[in-house]
Amino acid sequence: MSLTTSATKRESTDGRRRAIASAARGLIAEKGFEGLRTRDIAARVGINVATLHYHVPTKEALIGLVADAMRDDFRAQSLARPRAHLSPLERLEHEFFDFSEMFYEQRDTLAVLSELMERARRDAVIHAAIQPILIRWHELVGDILRDGVADGTFRSDLDPEAAASMVIGAFTGFARGPDTAPPYFERLCAELRRAVRNQVPTRN
Repeated sequence: MSLTTSATKRESTDGRRRAIASAARGLIAEKGFEGLRTRDIAARVGINVATLHYHVPTKEALIGLVADAMRDDFRAQSLARPRAHLSPLERLEHEFFDFSEMFYEQRDTLAVLSELMERARRDAVIHAAIQPILIRWHELVGDILRDGVADGTFRSDLDPEAAASMVIGAFTGFARGPDTAPPYFERLCAELRRAVRNQVPTRN
C-alpha cells in the first residue's frame, strides 16, 4: 500500500469516526442516553450497523469517541482565545464567557455533557470516559483561582480547589435551572466574582 493510499484511508476513517461521534452526540442531546441506538447512529451517518461496529465495536469505544469529540471542542474553544498571558481575573472572565458561548450557541455540547454526568453516577463506563474532562476543567479553574490568591486579586483565605467546585457547580446548576436567560447568567457571574474577589483595598 502506498503512503498516499494509506493517508487517504486514514483520513476516511477519521472522517467516519467524526461523523459517528457527531451523530451520537446529536441523539444524546435530543433523546437522552436512553434514546441512543446504534441503528439510529448508523442511519444518520449513512452506513450500515456492521460498518458502525467496525469503527466502534463496543459501548466503551462509542462513549470514548463521544468524549474525545467533546474534549476537542473544549480545546478548540480555549485555543481560539489564548489566555496564558492574561491576569487571573481576566482568565476567570474567559471561563464565564466560554461557558456562556457554549451554553447559548452550542447547546448540544453542554446537553451531552450534562446527560453523561448524570449517567456517570450509575455507569462505570461513562464515568471513566468523562472523568478526564471534568478533572481537567476543575484543574483549569483551580489554577486560575490559585494564581489569583497569589497575586492578591482573590481572597487570601480562598480554597482554590473548593472554589473551583463552587464555580463549576454553579455553571452546571445554572444549565439545569428554571431560569437560563442571559440576564440571570450575568447575575450568577456577579455573585461568583464577589465570592472570590479580595474586597480589602491593596496598599500602595
